[in-house]
Amino acid sequence: MIWFLGDVHGRFDHVIQMVKLHRPEAVVYLGDLECSLPLDMILRLILEQAEIWFIHGNHDSDRPAYWHNLHGCGLADRSLHGRVVEIAGYRIAGLGGTFESQAWLPGSPDTGIQNYGDFLERLALRPQHEDIVATKKQHALSAIYPDDYFSLAMEKADILVCHEAPSCHPHGFSEIDELAQGMGAKMVVHGHHHDCLDYRSEWTKLGFEAHGVAFRSIMAIDGSII
Repeated sequence: MIWFLGDVHGRFDHVIQMVKLHRPEAVVYLGDLECSLPLDMILRLILEQAEIWFIHGNHDSDRPAYWHNLHGCGLADRSLHGRVVEIAGYRIAGLGGTFESQAWLPGSPDTGIQNYGDFLERLALRPQHEDIVATKKQHALSAIYPDDYFSLAMEKADILVCHEAPSCHPHGFSEIDELAQGMGAKMVVHGHHHDCLDYRSEWTKLGFEAHGVAFRSIMAIDGSII
């Protein structure tokens, strides 16, 4: 059994309690963890009970500590962003972060930025106060870049987990649909919007099951709410 975890925003006690009680094979955080301590330290009581996986959300770059406690911790290799991993018998792909105008916002003019390195080079060409530069560098860590998206599109997966939503959400993106369809994914699970809308009427048109996991909620792979 795989569980998908909605945006916890710094609260992990309910996840620890439920994992101890139900013992799923794996849990996948859908972003916006906001770790005040290294993730492996926060989840030390369940590290032997379930595989821990995650993608980052837009708020995971709000503070340098949040980003470091996620991507610099002992579970850093459990990031699913930009890759496909077999977990409990399923090929799961991850796309963390959000579409941002400073990097790539579908439907907006092309920035010409393909990755975070390009963003830093572009930023260096514009004289600004060092505090502003530092803030922009930090927030841009969690943007979705074309290189991340298109390299993932070359892979195959059963499930796509992402922070952004597909087009069936009022604030979703058709680019998420196209990524899932190109990868052959039969399920897309997202966080970010803190809701759990009923997308079932859209599944046939989309070609995959779509699920949103609500704020601090837990959803099993069969769509049931834990």
